[in-house]
Formats: sequence, structure tokens, C-alpha cells
Amino acid sequence: MRLIRTVRNLAVIYTLLPIMGVLSPSWAGDVRHGKIIAQRWCAACHVVVPDQSGAWADAPSFSDIARRRVDKDALARFLIDPHPPMPDMHLSRQEIDDIVSYIRSLDPRPAPKSDPEEKDAPIPRRG
Repeated sequence: MRLIRTVRNLAVIYTLLPIMGVLSPSWAGDVRHGKIIAQRWCAACHVVVPDQSGAWADAPSFSDIARRRVDKDALARFLIDPHPPMPDMHLSRQEIDDIVSYIRSLDPRPAPKSDPEEKDAPIPRRG
């Protein structure tokens, strides 16, 4: 009886967690937290906020990176495996997701359609 109750409770928990976004693989990073991390760790080399006065000349600004529309997974992989002259910040997966979300929030253009089939949908035939 106790085993049945435990299994039932686990089933309820694992049913509710994705709804709350805890286990969702598409869980978006926290833009606000990403900005805080970027200002702390990235601002010495990159311009991370529009009103920042300066940074290392050879590093692209976060706004420039955002306008390139780099795929979020590719950007996360780049941050996971940094290379010189970028130092290894030992960022957690959540911190990386937050920074990626912040960078992508700096693109002033509307987000592109995610489904490539939507933009080239066939024209309905008449008759």
C-alpha cells in the first residue's frame, strides 16, 4: 500500500513539474539575471548595455551579437567552451542560458518565425 502511494505521489509530481517549467527543456533563461551576470563578468571586454562607456576594442558588443541572430544553442555552446582570449568563467548551465536570453533580448527586430514551413506555405487552389 505504501509503495502504491509513493508511486502515485511521484506520478503527480512528475506531471506537475513540466507544467511549472521545472523540467521543460525549452525553459527560457532569465533575461534580468543574464544582464547582471554580463555586467559582472563580461563588461570588461564587451559592451553589454547600451549606455556602457567602453570595453576592449576587439570584442563584439552584445547588441552586435544579438543582431547576428546566432542560434541560441550555438551561442550556449560557445559560452560552455570558451577560447582565448575569452577566459573560462566556469558558468553554470543556468547562467549560460540567462546570458544567452539577455543577448537575444537586445535584438530590436521581431523574432523570426520558428517554423520554416510557415513562411512558404502553399497557396490554396481555387475550384
